Amino acid sequence: MLWSHWRFGSLGRNTKFLKTIFSSTITGLPTSAKLSSKFKNAKRIEGLDKNLWIEFTKLSAHPSIVNLGQGFPDISPPEYLKEELSKIAAIDSQNQYTRGFGHPPLVKALSSLYGKFYQNQIDPNAEILVTVGAYGSLFNSIQGLIEVGDEVIIIVPYYDCYEPMVRMAGATPVFVSLKSKPVAGKKLSSSDWKIDPKELESKFNSKTKAIIINTPHNPIGKVYTKEELQVIADLCIKYDTLCISDEVYEWLVYTGNKHFKIATFPGMWERTITIGSAGKTFTVTGWKLGWSIGPHHLIKHLQTVQQNTIYTCATPLQEALAQAFWIDIKRMDDPECYFNSLPKMLEVKRDRMVRLLETVGLTPIVPDGGYFILADISSLDADLSDMKSDEPYDYKFVKWMIKNKKLSAIPVSAFCNTENKSRFEKLVRFCFIKKDSTLDAAEEIIKAWSQQKS
Repeated sequence: MLWSHWRFGSLGRNTKFLKTIFSSTITGLPTSAKLSSKFKNAKRIEGLDKNLWIEFTKLSAHPSIVNLGQGFPDISPPEYLKEELSKIAAIDSQNQYTRGFGHPPLVKALSSLYGKFYQNQIDPNAEILVTVGAYGSLFNSIQGLIEVGDEVIIIVPYYDCYEPMVRMAGATPVFVSLKSKPVAGKKLSSSDWKIDPKELESKFNSKTKAIIINTPHNPIGKVYTKEELQVIADLCIKYDTLCISDEVYEWLVYTGNKHFKIATFPGMWERTITIGSAGKTFTVTGWKLGWSIGPHHLIKHLQTVQQNTIYTCATPLQEALAQAFWIDIKRMDDPECYFNSLPKMLEVKRDRMVRLLETVGLTPIVPDGGYFILADISSLDADLSDMKSDEPYDYKFVKWMIKNKKLSAIPVSAFCNTENKSRFEKLVRFCFIKKDSTLDAAEEIIKAWSQQKS
C-alpha cells in the first residue's frame, strides 16, 4: 500500500528522481554524458536519412484525407490469390524456411512465364532470384554489382530510392533528364517526355558501370518505345555498361502502347538485370515480394548479397504467388487473365482522373502505363504564404492541398536530384489504383474546389 502510494500518489514529486535513476542505470550513461563518436552513423548512410514517404504518410494519415498520394492499391487482390494463401497457411510445411534464393514452385512459375518473352529458356535456379520486394532486387543489384568509384546513370525523374542506394554503395549517380516535347493540338501525354540521345551518350565514360531504367515509368507513366530502348541498348554495348531495368509496372500498359523488355534486345541479356514485383502484378504491395531475372554470371552476385542479408522470403506468400501465377499463365490470352483485366480496369480509372483534374484547372499528363497521373499545377493560384519558404513549390502546394482540400498527392520534385527539382516543381502525382468509393470522395472534393474557383 505504501509502495503504491509512493509510485502513483507521489509520482509528480519523484519524476525528476526517477528520470535520473533510469537514465543512469538502464542506459548506463548519466544524462549529461555525450554520445561517443563510435555511436555516429556509418558514412555510407550520411545524408540519406530524409524520406519522402515517412513525411507524407504522416500528413495523409487522418481519416478525413482522401489519399491519392501513396502508390498502394485499396482495391481487392484477385480472389483466387487470397484463397490460395488461406489454404497454404493450414499446411505446416509451408510455414517453415524455403530455399533462400526463391521458393522452388515460384521460380519455376516465373521461368515459365518470362520464358515466353525470351528466346532462351530461363534457368529457375540460376537466373532468377526472389527478393523482399522490388526494393530488395534493386538493393541486391546495386550492392552486388556496383563498386566504390563507379558511376551509375539515373534518368530524371526517378523512383526516389535509386539515388540513395547508389550513394550507399560508394558510387556516383550521374543524372540525365527526360524533357517534355508536347505535340500541338494533342493532350499532354507521358509519351511527350523523351531523352535526348546525344545528351544521354555524353553521360557515358570509362567509369560508367550501369544505367538504371524504369519502364513503364514512375512517376510520369512513360512506356519506352522499342526505338528509345534500342538507343539505350546500343550505348550499353558500346560502353560495356550494365543495365538495371525496373519493370514492376510491366502489365499496366494502356491501349495503343506495348511494353518491351530491353533484356530481349540483341547483346543485352548478358548485361541486364530485370526487376519485377508481385505487389504491382497482383495488387498485393504488402506481400513485399519481387524478383531479379538475368544471366547467372550476374545473378550469382545478387545471391551473395541476399544470403548475407535477408537470406530468404516468406514461404506461404511465395507458394500462394506461385499458384496464382500458374492460374494466369494457363489463360494468358483470356480477357479474364489478371494481366489483361487489371490494365483494362485501370484505364477506365485513368480516364476518369483526367476528366476530374481538368475540371479544377489542373492540366493532366495522360500516362501510357503504370497507375499514376501527373498534373501541372502552374495555372492554379493557391495561397501558399503559410507554408515553408525553403521547400520546392510542389511540396508547399501538396501540403496546402492536404490542409485545405483534404486531398493528398505527391510532389514530383521529390523524384529529382537537386539540380533538376526546379524543372519539375509545378507537377504533382496522383495515384488512381483506388476503389470507386475513394475516387468518388476525390471527385466530391474536386467538384467543390471547382465551384469555389468559379
